Amino acid sequence: MAEAPSNARLEAFSDGVFAIALTLLIIDVRLPPGAHITSSRELWHELWRLMPTILAFLLSFGIILITWVNHHEAMHLVKRSTPSLIYANGFLLLTTVLIPFPTALLGEFLLTDHAAPAVLVYDGVLALQAIGWVLITGAALKHSLLVDAHGVAKARDNYRYGWFAFAFYTLLAVLALWIPLIVAIVTLVSWLVWLIIGIRLKHE
Repeated sequence: MAEAPSNARLEAFSDGVFAIALTLLIIDVRLPPGAHITSSRELWHELWRLMPTILAFLLSFGIILITWVNHHEAMHLVKRSTPSLIYANGFLLLTTVLIPFPTALLGEFLLTDHAAPAVLVYDGVLALQAIGWVLITGAALKHSLLVDAHGVAKARDNYRYGWFAFAFYTLLAVLALWIPLIVAIVTLVSWLVWLIIGIRLKHE
């Protein structure tokens, strides 16, 4: 397979996938089809019951948005594509389009006695997404695809962050079997931390 002269097509395709994944999140934010509402009080009650779904939507929207921002930056550090990078990117996109499914589970079951499987699947997908970053940065480093020394340093940092995130979200997925609500809160906080770190790094 011949190497592409740039990553324009790869990034354009990826942007489309991110946009679709973001759009799919909103599909499950709706009142139950069988809800019979005859007053404003009943509507407020149904909207309150919808709050876990809304919070799950906001969390996943933030996760995909942060992932897109990081992906955009990563593609600017890479000077060309190779088959290994393209397939690694495909794996990352796979984990991204998976996110709407555990988001729906989280919204429906988080505040129930059946929260454990939903939280486990959610953090399991995040662990797989971390592997996607490991594969992308690993391919870029292995095949000398980075534009300069700064890009190499950033890729090495992201490679380490990827392994850390994989271990972290795998641990959370296991702990979700016993303390799902606490794990969900820790997951939320962790992405707020990733967001703060990302903003600070971009201003350095």
